[in-house]
Amino acid sequence: MKEKVAATVDEYLNACPEEIRTILHQLRETIKKAAPSASELISYQMPAYKLNGWLVYFAVNKKHIGFYPTPSGIEHFKEELSGYKFSKGAVQFPLGKPLPFDLVERMVRFRVAENLSK
Repeated sequence: MKEKVAATVDEYLNACPEEIRTILHQLRETIKKAAPSASELISYQMPAYKLNGWLVYFAVNKKHIGFYPTPSGIEHFKEELSGYKFSKGAVQFPLGKPLPFDLVERMVRFRVAENLSK
């Protein structure tokens, strides 16, 4: 049987394991605080935020929370991300370790400024 795909961010969060749902709600609020005018939607089956273009996405995986601030977001914060596994457009925040909400907020603000300057 195929898993139901979430149509809203609330559905996505409610389908996540209870033990990480609080962290995801905090992540969501951090993003909304940094980008209060952004639209919130599901894209590529994960929560996504859009303001004058795509800002960031996030997703829960088995052992980490994937955060996708686009390649420019990763490049700009590369030094601060050195303690995490990351690639060209994504960073993995391991489950069981504190999420760096201050860094996430700065990354989102960077992406907002970048998109608004287009």
